[in-house]
Amino acid sequence: MLTAAVAFTLTAAGVAVAGLTAYRRRYLAATRWFAVALLPAGLYLTGLFPVARTIGGEIADWATQLVFDPRVWTGIALLALSAALLLGSRRVARRRLEAAAPAPGAPTAAGAGPARPAVAGARPTAGGSAKAPGRPKQAAPDDGLGDFADVEEILRRRGI
Repeated sequence: MLTAAVAFTLTAAGVAVAGLTAYRRRYLAATRWFAVALLPAGLYLTGLFPVARTIGGEIADWATQLVFDPRVWTGIALLALSAALLLGSRRVARRRLEAAAPAPGAPTAAGAGPARPAVAGARPTAGGSAKAPGRPKQAAPDDGLGDFADVEEILRRRGI
């Protein structure tokens, strides 16, 4: 009888919080509160409170054994070692694959530099790479609007 009173009191309190949350126009949060509020009544009506009590007791017994039983600590150490070995071997394998694969911008062993110079007016050297004569021009700072040049032109034509 006391279990029913506690379950329905928790449900009523949760529904009240959900109503206040919905009053503030936070409907998604109100839906979550309402869903959680229905759990105690649902657990009571389906008879799952004794199961929850049994599960809680078993978890408490396991935690007590965890603290005081050296055999459990040995098992935890073995699980940690297993996880470390799995993660470490995966990291080593990934590094080997990265070391074996050539860099995306690196030239191949038989490949020369670009066929055309990257800078207009520059002459390719014997190695195939081009060097700009004199000092290179400094680029204008990019304000992030380079892609909108056509939009600016349309607006300018219309006088906007």
